Amino acid sequence: MTTKERTVALVVHPDRALAVSAAERARIWLEGRGHVVLSCFTAKTVDAPQGLRGDLAGQAESSWQAPEWDCFGHRPDLVVSLGGDGTMIRAVELATPLGVPVLGVNLGVLGYLTEVEPGELEHALERFMAGDHGIEERMTLEVELLRADRAAGSEAGSCQPVLALNEAVLEKTAPGHTIRLAVSISGRPFLTYVADGMLVATPTGSTAYNLSVRGPIVSPSHRALVLTPVAPHMLFDRPLVLGPSEWLELEVLEGPPAALAVDGQQKAVVMPGSKVTCRAGPHPARFVTFAPRDFHSILKAKFNLADRLER
Repeated sequence: MTTKERTVALVVHPDRALAVSAAERARIWLEGRGHVVLSCFTAKTVDAPQGLRGDLAGQAESSWQAPEWDCFGHRPDLVVSLGGDGTMIRAVELATPLGVPVLGVNLGVLGYLTEVEPGELEHALERFMAGDHGIEERMTLEVELLRADRAAGSEAGSCQPVLALNEAVLEKTAPGHTIRLAVSISGRPFLTYVADGMLVATPTGSTAYNLSVRGPIVSPSHRALVLTPVAPHMLFDRPLVLGPSEWLELEVLEGPPAALAVDGQQKAVVMPGSKVTCRAGPHPARFVTFAPRDFHSILKAKFNLADRLER
């Protein structure tokens, strides 16, 4: 039985030899069966292995820039992430607006988002081509910056929204100083925070930075926004879990500016008077799966949690 020709994009971590060699193996396997292979890399300057083509320069990390969704030249049928969770996030960022599923190969440390180990790659590709797989959808976050100097009634003040799988974070830019943020929920003023930062996470991102600042762990099957203050200098220090139709506006008030990072990438310095809005993304991230994913078992394994002792 033969399968029709497919286009597969490989998103590769260039500094991991295992990722580069796995990408080359995947290319040989796919092209040997008549499929089209594209590749991109997650760093700005990469010497690509011979045979891989369609290299993509990484995004600037010091300025606001949305990803180029058409970087592959045309829509692939599958995106394969070869790296850790960071590489997976970049792959999702590129694939999600196109509705393309992502297959994650675990070449990192934690591997919350990856589905297969390197030795299983060819078998996983074979199963995908045969239609022997499932698709798991997860909520994303749409993040938009409205700069203060052009904010008054002008669309020119809005920067193109960017997509987050995990979180958006506004943080202080100088040690020893806090930032002041006026937080509104669905257009209604809520509270002014004085803190080292403020984090807005998806359920998927609840086990990332949100977890390290003691935010709640939320099952990725939920649709919710998690608002977690980072080292708040105030009596009210609790995180909030909001519904998927609610949205957040964070305005930087008078004082030091804040740094905005989206899924670990520095996007902009946000000056006083500027605002960041966060809402459920218009497209879910789509992950290739080969068996039901037991989130709670994964959580126990990653943290080496023991089973309950029987009495």
